[in-house]
Amino acid sequence: MRQLVIDTETTGLDPKQDHRIIEIAALELVDRRPTGRHLHVKVNPEREIDAGATEVHGMTWDDLRDRPLFRDVAGEFIEFTRGACWVIHNAPFDLGFLDAELARIDAPRCGELAGDIVDTLAMAREAYPGKRNSLDALCERFGVDNAHRTLHGALLDAQLLAEVYLALTRGQDSLAMDLPSKSGAAPGAIGRAGAGPRLPVAVLAPTDDELAAHRAYLASLDAASHGNCVWLALEREAAEPS
Repeated sequence: MRQLVIDTETTGLDPKQDHRIIEIAALELVDRRPTGRHLHVKVNPEREIDAGATEVHGMTWDDLRDRPLFRDVAGEFIEFTRGACWVIHNAPFDLGFLDAELARIDAPRCGELAGDIVDTLAMAREAYPGKRNSLDALCERFGVDNAHRTLHGALLDAQLLAEVYLALTRGQDSLAMDLPSKSGAAPGAIGRAGAGPRLPVAVLAPTDDELAAHRAYLASLDAASHGNCVWLALEREAAEPS
């Protein structure tokens, strides 16, 4: 499977206000392994860059005036990305800008180019509701070294996101943990085969204080995730009359 981890930098926050892309990076993975192939271009946005955006990525229009226009690199972008699964953090943001640029030159839009689109921000929010799920937060969570990320940059961010994505999805496409070992025992079952009868397992019931603390934690989790606490949702579903 061919995947591309994609990131962009822009002149501002809203393509509907004529903000433009200034940098694109696409890092190739094949069967979840980096191939070393990537696309990385900086482009002349044909307009000033908002001061707030410059604070994020460090670039001004003067830095980019000699760069090619988007229309000059669009063919290379389309050829490199067509048919692959795109992996993007906060995909609606980048796709909105890419679609706006592609529309200006009457080129196929992202939905036509990508074989599939994975939004790692949506994945992280589902896996860690109520937690910070920015790229920096995910790097910290998964032990990805981002100490050199003092400014945003499309290629660096794509490289970091590739590591985060692989950590975030580790094990989802592999059943290796469920396969029996050569001895016939399941993984983690060391010492069970031929070890005699099982010892009884002591089950400790929670105290009233522990139950109350657990309930308070679920309530805070539900509030932080805007009503998306899975455990409380299951409770509500079970309580509904059949």
